[in-house]
Amino acid sequence: MTEQQPYAVRFSAQAAKVLYTLPEHVEDAAWDVLDAAAADPWGLGQWNADDPEGENVRHASVGRLSLTYWVNRPLRRLSVLTNVRLGQPPVTTPRPGIAAATMLVDSGSS
Repeated sequence: MTEQQPYAVRFSAQAAKVLYTLPEHVEDAAWDVLDAAAADPWGLGQWNADDPEGENVRHASVGRLSLTYWVNRPLRRLSVLTNVRLGQPPVTTPRPGIAAATMLVDSGSS
């Protein structure tokens, strides 16, 4: 039996912008959460458990960091819709050295 590859991770434009404004240790925590989600997309909580058609929208919170993603089953991708860090000032520009045009980020899977 062969092991399934983890799902690829993609970001919405706004989620990518927020990711690159986070302090490095918080960004690392976000990637840790997304690595776990990519390995088991349904292992984290459903965004709205009362929505019978929303089982593919999932939510994870770790400390002050919160991520919402959609599981695209046919393409084996997670699309990060939002990422929020409580206490983080509003996003205006990415950290220096990060291209503003970077909107899709791949976790290394295809």
